[in-house]
Amino acid sequence: MIGTALLLVYGASSVGSLYQELAEQRGQKSAEQDFFGDVDLYETINRRMAGGEGYYEAALAEHRAHDYPARPFVTVRLPTLAWTNQLWGASGWRILAPALLGAIIFSFIGALSGLTLAVERAGAALLLAAAGMGVFYDRAGFMHELVAGLLLSLSLGLYRPHRWWPSLLAAGAALAVRELALPFILLWAAFAASQRRWAELAALAGLFLLFAAGMALHAWNVAEMRLPGDAATPGWAGMLGLPYLLTSIGQLTLLLALPPALAGPLALLPILGWIALGGRLGFFASLWFIGFGMAVALFARPNNFYWVLLLLPAYMAGLALVPRAVADLVAAITHPGKGTA
Repeated sequence: MIGTALLLVYGASSVGSLYQELAEQRGQKSAEQDFFGDVDLYETINRRMAGGEGYYEAALAEHRAHDYPARPFVTVRLPTLAWTNQLWGASGWRILAPALLGAIIFSFIGALSGLTLAVERAGAALLLAAAGMGVFYDRAGFMHELVAGLLLSLSLGLYRPHRWWPSLLAAGAALAVRELALPFILLWAAFAASQRRWAELAALAGLFLLFAAGMALHAWNVAEMRLPGDAATPGWAGMLGLPYLLTSIGQLTLLLALPPALAGPLALLPILGWIALGGRLGFFASLWFIGFGMAVALFARPNNFYWVLLLLPAYMAGLALVPRAVADLVAAITHPGKGTA
C-alpha cells in the first residue's frame, strides 16, 4: 500500500499541468472543427437500416462516404447495437440506459455489503450515479463504449461466487456490443482457473468460442462489402501516456466541471480505493482498471478517448473507498510491524 501511494503521489505531481495542456488542446480542436463524428456515423447507419438496407451494406457505405477506415475489419463496429436500435430505437435506449445505471448502483450496494461501511456504500452509489450521467444523453444508444461500459460495470457488481451466471450474461452482452470487452473476460477466466472454478471456466470458454465465431462472421461480412479503395486505419500506437488517460476520464465524467489541475489527480485516486478494498472484488477491479487503463495510455490515438467509457461508471466508485486506503496507509506507517509474522 505504501508503494502504491508513493507511485500515485509521484504521478499526481506531474499530471495536473499535463492534464490541463491536453484538455486545452482537445477543446481547441473541437472548437475548430464542425465535424461528422462517430455518433453521427452510427446514427446515419441506423437511418439507412430503417430504410431497408442491411447493416454491412449501410455501414461500409457510410464509412466510405465519410472517409472512415474499413481496414482491418475491427474498424467497423459489430452490428449488435445497431440491431437493438432497430428493435426498440433510440427512445428505447433512453429508458434502458438509465435502468442499467440503476441496476449497477443496486448491484454494487449488494457487492460491497459486508466489505464496507454504510457511508462508503452510500458514497459509492452517489459516485456511480455521477459517473453514469452519460445514460441521459439522448443518443446514448449509438455509443458502443458507453453501453459496453454499463454492462461491464453491471457484471462486476453482480458477481457472486455462488451465483455467477447473471454476471456472465452481462459480460457476454458487453462483448457482443464491443470487442474491447474481451480483456475483462480473459481476466475473469484467469481468476476462475486459479481458483479451480471449473464450471465457471467452462462457461467463460464457451462464451469465448461464441465470440470468436461471431468475430469470424463479422470479418467475413466486412470483407464481402469492402472495396479496394476503402481506407485503412493509421493503427493504434498512440503512446500518449497517463495524462491522456486521466484527461479522457475527466472529460467523460463530472470531473470536467473542475479545474484541470485538480481533475487530473482526482481521476487517478479511485484506483487507490479499489486496491484498498481487497478481496476478490477489489483485486479483480484493480487489475481490470489498471490493465485496461494501461492499454488506453499505450495504444489509443487522440480521438480514441472514448475507450475509457468501458471503465465507467464502476471505476469512479473507488473514490468512496479512498478514506480507507488513507487509513490503511497511516496505520502501515505508524504501526509498521502490525499484522506481520
